[in-house]
Amino acid sequence: MFDLTPLEIEALGLSLRVALWSVFVSLPFGLATAWLLARYEFFGKTLLNGVIHLPLVLPPVVVGYLLLVLLGRQGPLGAWLFATFGISLPFTWEGAALAAAVMAFPLMVRAMRLSIESVDQSLETAARTLGASRTNVFATVTLPLIMPGILAGAVLAFARSLGEFGATITFVSNIPGETRTLPLALYSLIQTPGGEAGALRLALLSVLLSLAALAASEAIARRLRARMSD
Repeated sequence: MFDLTPLEIEALGLSLRVALWSVFVSLPFGLATAWLLARYEFFGKTLLNGVIHLPLVLPPVVVGYLLLVLLGRQGPLGAWLFATFGISLPFTWEGAALAAAVMAFPLMVRAMRLSIESVDQSLETAARTLGASRTNVFATVTLPLIMPGILAGAVLAFARSLGEFGATITFVSNIPGETRTLPLALYSLIQTPGGEAGALRLALLSVLLSLAALAASEAIARRLRARMSD
């Protein structure tokens, strides 16, 4: 049953590539945003927090459409990217990674922010009174403490990216070998007469992949917590 067909291998490989790039590109921005929201009070913070979490409540198709308006060849940012760097994101796997990153970003930021807020700042203060620079304090005190949160955010974003559908199909369409990830391949099979069995196999594959990612996250987080408690 689990001998993968060429279609499944293609969709699986593309999904993993899209999800990995989605997390890789958004991780530094997610950490910086979580740090900003957790540690600072500034004018417009509520608005920024709302904008970041907007993909959680907006229909994914709306997010995909907004990406298309903004980053399409005629869009304000898309026209500039194409004229300056020759980059065009719609209807490409890079665009699929961007759409997945946008949809997963709130989950990543939320997990990291909770982790940063839980850090006892007196530990950082004590380290600074002993002469450590802010960079050293972050690297040796704060980062180890928030690492489980960073991992949790990254894995949540990875799992969310694997399942992304609405924004992806709106922004990059459903192109075999280019943008047809597991959810899009499943959708195509559902639309095909006699494709129910293939759709079920892809659904099971998606479930197994997501469970494996979450199990790996838990195992890594447990190991980090055990190491910190030693």
